[in-house]
Amino acid sequence: MTLAGRDAGRKRKTRREPAGGRQVPRSSDLLAWYDRHRRRLPWRAGPGERPDPYRVWLSEIMLQQTTVKAVAPYYARFLERFPTVERLARAPLDDVLRAWAGLGYYARARNLHACAQAVAGQRSGRFPATEAALAELPGIGPYTAAAIAAIAFDERATPVDGNIERVVARLFAVEDALPDAKAEIRRLAATLTPAQRAGDFAQGMMDLGATLCTPKKPACALCPWMDGCAARARGDAETFPRKAAKREGKLRRGAAFVAVRADGHLLVRTRPAKGLLGGMTEVPTGAWTHDFDMDTALAQAPGLARARWQRVPGVVTHVFTHFPLELAVLVARVGVSAKAPAGMRWIAMSEIADAAFPNVMRKVITHALRDGGRALKPK
Repeated sequence: MTLAGRDAGRKRKTRREPAGGRQVPRSSDLLAWYDRHRRRLPWRAGPGERPDPYRVWLSEIMLQQTTVKAVAPYYARFLERFPTVERLARAPLDDVLRAWAGLGYYARARNLHACAQAVAGQRSGRFPATEAALAELPGIGPYTAAAIAAIAFDERATPVDGNIERVVARLFAVEDALPDAKAEIRRLAATLTPAQRAGDFAQGMMDLGATLCTPKKPACALCPWMDGCAARARGDAETFPRKAAKREGKLRRGAAFVAVRADGHLLVRTRPAKGLLGGMTEVPTGAWTHDFDMDTALAQAPGLARARWQRVPGVVTHVFTHFPLELAVLVARVGVSAKAPAGMRWIAMSEIADAAFPNVMRKVITHALRDGGRALKPK
């Protein structure tokens, strides 16, 4: 071997062995592992296939704060109903919300529709190919812009989701607790991203976190970065990422009013477009407060002539991101000629399954029917 060859070998070895003898994690090791073990997901292009930006974008929006298992059936139905960004852009928002119902975080559906309209109207149905341009579209934040740029267009971008966050925090033993550590984790993740195959690398990081570098009992012995992981060397991988103590929101309580006409129509309304569950369909409810008083609940009932409200035993519970909720459920049966109060409408019971009800409202309706539905069943 020539002197130059020996020097080059020493330099390569130096780059892979930082202080402590650990190897520097190499992108090529992860890519080789990904080529063998990549997950088959309905929105993921196969080896050698060109990713569809529309499908990548749709999946990334759906996967925010939701699991792959929960998203898969929704994604298939949604794609069948809206196969292109143009079809999605032309659809009424209520149709989009109905297709989304059950996935939660409904602002995502409103932003999805707005983004589709922007892409279809301003960009002739073509998504921009850069992280910066993607971030200018409605509902696309820094993570989503980086994910689409990398996966759909192979731009050197570094998305950091919960799985990648965990992998990087363990690789470098990041001591700062989340959320303060997020900026440092993003910086470290960017140092790993290769110039080529950035999309495969990002998906490989996601798969590594989902299948091996799991929150509990990580399979370190199977990890392609086993020798370069600081947390594994310390023996405390499960303690990363560090997390600040979570503050639990204060319980809110309220009443939900389930009114049914004698011909089997349910009284509903649409929530304001802005705010929690914006644009979704609900049965009327009173205010959700910390000091709810059941004795005064009827004062918030919808103004229906001759309605006699009866409380269903028990309560409906639901947990939102920032607070838990308990709803008392009151039911009433009214005549077929009863008029819907202002801002409300009647829908047939047969329409409930396809209506844009969030999960909490479906719980309320189910709870109302649990008591045998005697007050609700048409004669």
